[in-house]
Amino acid sequence: MSVQCQERRQRVKAHHAEEGKGRRGGNAGKETLVPSMSQLPLRAMWEERYGAEEFVFGTDPNDFLRANLSTLGSGNVLCLAEGEGRNAVFLAENGLSVSSVDLTESGVAKTHRLATERGVVVDAVTGDLADFDLGVAKWDAIVSIFAHTPPSIRIDLHRRVVDALAPGGVFLLEAYTPAQVGRGTGGPQVPELTMTAEGLRGELAPLEFLTIQELEREVIEGPGHTGEGAVVQVIARKAE
Repeated sequence: MSVQCQERRQRVKAHHAEEGKGRRGGNAGKETLVPSMSQLPLRAMWEERYGAEEFVFGTDPNDFLRANLSTLGSGNVLCLAEGEGRNAVFLAENGLSVSSVDLTESGVAKTHRLATERGVVVDAVTGDLADFDLGVAKWDAIVSIFAHTPPSIRIDLHRRVVDALAPGGVFLLEAYTPAQVGRGTGGPQVPELTMTAEGLRGELAPLEFLTIQELEREVIEGPGHTGEGAVVQVIARKAE
């Protein structure tokens, strides 16, 4: 193995070791593990990581989001724990009116930078998902990609997501499941920070599930997600 390959593997391994400790407040499998304001060391960790020149999770959109773009319609969309902006910018490039929230100022700065480079606009703001105001009946779509948070935050967040969707609005989510723990390919390494289809059915009631499944798939997204992943995928709609 070349020295360059060895160094690359060491960097990825170190990244995943840090990621297993928890994630951002707008981000945690991130994409993101969202630390609350009481978890300032985690916030500082993600500020430093996103402050680097490299895009931790790349600049291409999440595959599940890209494949299901048509389910989101053409209205306004909110991206949760958006990190460095790859998914928000993709949605804006496809004609949606996009807002995003992330715990980190460096992540928001990168979102604006990527949007400018691509010639689109994203209304990106900093905020902690533990108490960020999503509004009521406001969004035509809400997107959550690897936004892993502690259960107490996640359960309340998903209740607020249901309230924040406009009638007929769609929620799209991909997250790691407990089976991801120990794989070394990304995501939180603490089972309680992961999600399951069974748990999400309860947390997102009474949304209608168009898709809800657990599966294994290749997740290649920058140095942050680097191989076979155990994920849960959801597309759910609010009644008209």
